[in-house]
Amino acid sequence: MEEMTFEQAMKRLEQIVTQLEAGEAPLDKSMALFEEGTKLSAFLSKTLDEAEQKVLLIQKKDGEEVPFDLDA
Repeated sequence: MEEMTFEQAMKRLEQIVTQLEAGEAPLDKSMALFEEGTKLSAFLSKTLDEAEQKVLLIQKKDGEEVPFDLDA
């Protein structure tokens, strides 16, 4: 999964959700999709956490965190 980009992982997760919501897959296929979706979700969460940490580091000024200004 590390070879996927964030966008690719998000798109695949959306596909999985659509398939599961349709309810047409047999149980074993649904379980495999659910497992894949869980792994993708963890990957996406980790990637977002890492991005947030990078943003916080960029925002630091003189040892203090500077609030993110959306109006700037």
